[in-house]
Amino acid sequence: MSVRELRLVVTTDDYDEAVRFYRDVLGMPQRDAIAGPGGRVAILEAGRATLEIADPVQAEYIDEMEVGRRVAGHIRVALEVDDTEKVTGELTGAGGELIAAPKLGPFKAVTSRMSAPAGLQLSLWSLTDEA
Repeated sequence: MSVRELRLVVTTDDYDEAVRFYRDVLGMPQRDAIAGPGGRVAILEAGRATLEIADPVQAEYIDEMEVGRRVAGHIRVALEVDDTEKVTGELTGAGGELIAAPKLGPFKAVTSRMSAPAGLQLSLWSLTDEA
């Protein structure tokens, strides 16, 4: 047995805003959209998907490093982007709420944190050559 695809399924009351934010602003290409008598769903591509499982101690460490305090629930979406500072600015200008501004972390990555439509907390990160 092997898993061929990972999908994070998010239910939101503001479907149109969530699709606009993730597809149109963040630039996640739409693979499919289904509308039926039961409602609507959009399937957006996110490049490579992984399932990251953290224990509470590591989750607290990541929150402390990125934000300065424990803020995430049991689900946080981490997205690798080309330029954390640029994408953070674009997303905060389009409906995302900044929790922590971009900063260099201990893993050679620039990270930021925000609350985004559909009740998701996003960590944005991009690798850097800085130590």
